[in-house]
Amino acid sequence: MATHFMRILMAVVSALMLTLPAAAQEAGSSAAPVSIPEDLTPEQVDDLVARMSDDQVRAILLERLDAVARQQAEQQGAKRGLIQTISDSASQMAASWMDVIRKVPVLISAQVEAFSNFGNKFGANGLMTLFGFTFLALAIGYAAEKLFGLWTRRWIRLIPEDASSDLKGAVLYLFKRFCGEFLGLLVFYYTLVIVGRRLLDDAQIEQAAPFVFYLIWFPRLGAAISRFILAPQQPRLRLVSIDDKWAKYLHRNLIGLFLLIGFTMFILDFNMMNGVQPGESRLGFWLNSSIHIYIAVMAWTARAGLTDMMRGSDPDRTQFDEEVARYYPFFAIAVSIGTWLLVEFLAAQRDPRVFALLAGGAHYVTMFWLLIAPALDTLIRGLTRHLLPPMIGDGPVAERAYKATKRSYIRIGRVLAGVLVVLMIANAWDLDLQEIAGGDSEAGSKLVQFFIIIAVGYILNEVVSLWINRRLAKEQTASEQSPDEEAGEGGGAGGSRLATVLPLLRVTAQVAISVIFALLALGALGLDITPLLAGAGILGLAIGFGAQKLVSDIVGGIFFLIDDAFRVGEYVDVGGTTGTVEKISIRSMQLRHHRGPVHTIPYGEIQKLTNYSRDWVIMKLKFTVPFDTDPNKVKKIFKKIGAEMMEDPVHKDGFLQPFKSQGVFDFDDVGMIIRGKFMAKPGKQFTLRKEIFNRVKAAFKENGIDFARREVRVAIPGLEEAENLTEQQKAAIGAAAADAVNKKEEPPQ
Repeated sequence: MATHFMRILMAVVSALMLTLPAAAQEAGSSAAPVSIPEDLTPEQVDDLVARMSDDQVRAILLERLDAVARQQAEQQGAKRGLIQTISDSASQMAASWMDVIRKVPVLISAQVEAFSNFGNKFGANGLMTLFGFTFLALAIGYAAEKLFGLWTRRWIRLIPEDASSDLKGAVLYLFKRFCGEFLGLLVFYYTLVIVGRRLLDDAQIEQAAPFVFYLIWFPRLGAAISRFILAPQQPRLRLVSIDDKWAKYLHRNLIGLFLLIGFTMFILDFNMMNGVQPGESRLGFWLNSSIHIYIAVMAWTARAGLTDMMRGSDPDRTQFDEEVARYYPFFAIAVSIGTWLLVEFLAAQRDPRVFALLAGGAHYVTMFWLLIAPALDTLIRGLTRHLLPPMIGDGPVAERAYKATKRSYIRIGRVLAGVLVVLMIANAWDLDLQEIAGGDSEAGSKLVQFFIIIAVGYILNEVVSLWINRRLAKEQTASEQSPDEEAGEGGGAGGSRLATVLPLLRVTAQVAISVIFALLALGALGLDITPLLAGAGILGLAIGFGAQKLVSDIVGGIFFLIDDAFRVGEYVDVGGTTGTVEKISIRSMQLRHHRGPVHTIPYGEIQKLTNYSRDWVIMKLKFTVPFDTDPNKVKKIFKKIGAEMMEDPVHKDGFLQPFKSQGVFDFDDVGMIIRGKFMAKPGKQFTLRKEIFNRVKAAFKENGIDFARREVRVAIPGLEEAENLTEQQKAAIGAAAADAVNKKEEPPQ
């Protein structure tokens, strides 16, 4: 039972890889080499040889001679160069293919021999018993599976109505259905095992088990996996972005591919059990080639559907994502051809260890993970889209931060997926990366350590950037200005202190991580980084002495940030240059004037900085009214307006103190000037000022108060009515009015 259960687990893993290991080339076998301990003294060697038999001494001598011959061959191969090595490999592959061609005539005869041996082993009665009891066990197992399906049908009885819009509902339904099918297959398999053991003997089970497992159970498992991913009959539940035509095509051909792989496994196993080895007919070559051809034909035919599937449904795709989706079918064809050539090259070497790896299906596992890597990228993008926390706030700042966060998650997922692919391929070829990194292979150890350090540094950099971007998006969105505030004259509320420091912290962290891990990676490759560190120190001293202004700017900026003199978004005055702090770097700040110009000011040149956006702003407004206006009446009007705006839900949050009158401020030749004031939050004063002007105008009109206007009065003695003016008098009046206006507009000397 345990053995069968392990075979079930192995089959599930292999099914997820779209293949099972196949013995595609002839297998080789060799006895375990005889070896002796190293570093023996001459006396110990004499004593050891004296206690050995002649066969043992001969085996040790042959092993040593083979080792010397291999070493000399490797040295000669290195001397011959790359071209000669490629030529020799090509010759070996050509010889292997010639052997395949020579054995074509024996393909049928060898297969007939296998079937003949099978028939002779059991006889006519034994074959009837084997076939009859096998099909009876299959029928009983299938009936048990159906009964189990009826019992579990309530799990997946209904399709959720919102499954097309709710990813969670669709995945839950498909997962329940897949679990039901998989459990049903397990019931089918174990019922078949129990019944088969009661009906068949061990020799019959040995022949029937591969047939049932590879040609029935394994393709059905592949079909269940394909239905889970492609949902060919239920497009609104489909997990991948592909239309019905290509979903059905891929589903059919994936089942066909599983059948072909299962047949390959079954027929090679059947032939070996019945006295025909794969090397006798080279049947494995043709079956292995057919699998690769099938994959290439599928990829070429369904290239449009595969491109759509790889593109995914995420609207925030980059150009890299588009190119990967576009070239994925051609990549799949290239991987299939490349894997086939790799198998032929390794098979031509006739190395028993390589034959063992090929018999274990290492090449199929490699091909699967190379083909699945772009699909994993699409899966990562899809999961990130649905699992990413919602966007913080609204507006372009929040949208940019959301996209940056999504890309960080995708990049981290890509690195982890790459590590997974490397580990799975290394495991297929029996490569212990941990052992290699430990130093057993010097070149391999350095290379593995190099990539591990680069991967860790990259992930750390993305994690730091991810955290900073999320916090920065939250801070920037919270302080984003409204359209009314942006139309003001400066002095808007700035961002938080954290929003000012985080961009510098992000750049500093990224530079530090890049430098540290780059040095560590170079050290892992065996390079001496001491000269680099010394050169960096000398360069730092040179910059310190030769660029004192730069150092002054950097140090000045550090102390300005420590003093919290300004923040991003605040309106400041630096030596007569005013503007909103738009961007800061390690040596300078950029001020955006409210009319558009951008000023870049090094920190070292800042002697004095005036901040108009810190804590609160007092806005004072002047109103000129005629001399006969009652100031107390105006004071009551201002007080009423201030009270009403403090109750207004639109404007009350902008006030720190209400609008009120300050009484008569001054007199001029037009009227008296009455001033009002209010205290507001930075950035809100312009919106509040506009609203106050509108309300004061309406209140003055309602109470019969006019704003004072400039007038010119001309007194003409003896004239009582303006209608009696002569032309000369009218010209004199006009000249007097113009002279009065000109005198008013002349600037003071």
